[in-house]
Amino acid sequence: MTNQPFDVLVVGAGISGICAAYHLQRSCPDRTYTILEARDDIGGTWDLFRYPGIRSDSDMYTLGYSFKPWTNPKAIADGPSIIAYLREAAKENGIDRNIRFGHRVRRAVWSSDEARWTVEAERGERKEPVRFTCNFLFMCSGYYDYARGYSPELPGIERFAGRVVHPQKWTPDIEWAGKRVVVIGSGATAVTLVPAMAKTAAHVVMLQRSPTYIVSMPAEDRIANGLRRILPARLAYAITRWKNVLFTLWFYRFCRRNPARARALITGWLQKELGPGYDISPNFDPRYNPWEQRVCLVPDGDLFQSMRQGQVSVVTDQIETFTEHGLRLRSGKQLDADLVVTATGLNLLFLGGLEVTVDGRRVDFTKTFAYKGMMFSDVPNLALAVGYTNASWTLKAELICRYVCRLLNHMAKSGARQCTPRLHDATVEEAPFLDLTSGYVTRSMHLFPRQGTKVPWRLHQNYALDLMMIELGNVDDGVMEFSAPQAASAPIAAAG
Repeated sequence: MTNQPFDVLVVGAGISGICAAYHLQRSCPDRTYTILEARDDIGGTWDLFRYPGIRSDSDMYTLGYSFKPWTNPKAIADGPSIIAYLREAAKENGIDRNIRFGHRVRRAVWSSDEARWTVEAERGERKEPVRFTCNFLFMCSGYYDYARGYSPELPGIERFAGRVVHPQKWTPDIEWAGKRVVVIGSGATAVTLVPAMAKTAAHVVMLQRSPTYIVSMPAEDRIANGLRRILPARLAYAITRWKNVLFTLWFYRFCRRNPARARALITGWLQKELGPGYDISPNFDPRYNPWEQRVCLVPDGDLFQSMRQGQVSVVTDQIETFTEHGLRLRSGKQLDADLVVTATGLNLLFLGGLEVTVDGRRVDFTKTFAYKGMMFSDVPNLALAVGYTNASWTLKAELICRYVCRLLNHMAKSGARQCTPRLHDATVEEAPFLDLTSGYVTRSMHLFPRQGTKVPWRLHQNYALDLMMIELGNVDDGVMEFSAPQAASAPIAAAG
C-alpha cells in the first residue's frame, strides 16, 4: 500500500469528474489533483448503461459543458455521442492524463490535526489496496448504485421460459429481433428502450403499474442549428444554453404552481401525438401532478410513432404472476413474451457507499444537513457534485465545481486549511434531500442527508437562484467555518 499525496482528490470520471478537473486546472492551477475512477473508461453512467437506444433525457446544450460547445445537430444525443463528447473534453484539456482507472474508493479518514484526508481504494481485479492523501476530497461519482438496479419482487419469475434482464445489466448477447418483448416500467429508461426495440421486435408491450408524464421534443433544435450558421460557435452555444435554461425553469414553475393547467396542456400535446380517437385514460393519465416526479422526454415523439404504427402497445395493469410463456395480469389478461425487460428503476447510493470517518468518529450522513447542496454539516473539506432533478445534471454540477475552486482559492489566500459548514441556526427544520415522489427517491431518501428550510441549507432546484447563491454569494458567509490546523507537508504530484 502506497501513500500518494495530492491537494485535491476527485472521485469519478463521468460528467462531473471531468468538469471538476477542468475547473481545477483553470482556476486553481497551483493545486495538484488526480481522478480515481472505478471503471475502465470515462463516462460514468454513460459508460455503464448499454441498453438499446440509450440517449440523454435533457438537451445537450445544457447537459454539455459551458466550456465546450455542443456542435452536433442532435439536441437529444445517443449514448455513444455523449461518450465521444466527454472523451474529447478530457483529451483537449489534458485531463485524461490525470485519471487512474480501476480504482474503487472504499473509505476516507479525516484528521483535523493534519488537515488531511487519507483515502483507501482497491485497484484492479485483484483489489490491491492503495492509499492516497489529500487536503480536499471532491466526490463526483453521482448517487446511483452502479452494482445493481432496482428490481421488485416478481411472483413466479422462475417459471418463465424466456429471458429476464434489467437494463443496468444489459449485455451484447441479448437478442430481441423478431421476438415478443415486454418492458416493465414507464420511466425514462422504458420510454427509451421501447421505441428502439420496436424497430426489429415482433411487438413490444410497455407494461406499467401507473402512467408517467411523457412529452415530445424535437430531436434537433432548429434555433440552435440556425444560430450556429451565423454566429461563432461559443456565442451560439451560450445563447441556446440560456434559452433552454429559461424555458426549463418556466415550465417547471408553471407545472408546480398551476398543476391543473399543466396537466391539461400535456394532455393536449399527447392527444395530438396519439390521434383524436385515442383514449388518454388510463395509459397516459398519471395519478400525480406534473413535476412531482420527473417528466419523461421522447425525441420527435418516437414512442408515439411506434404506437401509431402498431409496433408498440401500452398496458396499465399489475402483474399477478409470471407464467411459462409470459405474464398474467391482475385483470386476467395474458401477455405472451420471449423477453422481459425490467425497466423498474435504479437504486440510489450516497457517496457510492464511501465509509467516512472524521477525527476518529464514523460519520452518519443521515444526521447531517446539506450545505448549498454540496457539502455537509460538520464534515470538513468534502464536497459532492450532484445535478438537478428538474433540469440537466451538468448545470448544477458545474456550479458546484466552480464553487469548490472559489473555496480552495479563498483558503489559499486566507491561510486556512480546513473549511467546515456549521449549522448553528436552531430554527432550521428538516426536509428531504430531493423533493420528488419518484420511487427511486422515496425508497432511498432515509439513507441520505437532509436539507433545511432556510438558505444556505435549502436546495433551490433553480439554476438562476443557485447562480446567485453559489456563483456570486460570499464564500465566507458566516456559516462556513475556516481554520488553520497544523500544516502537513506539501503535496507532490505522484507518478504512476
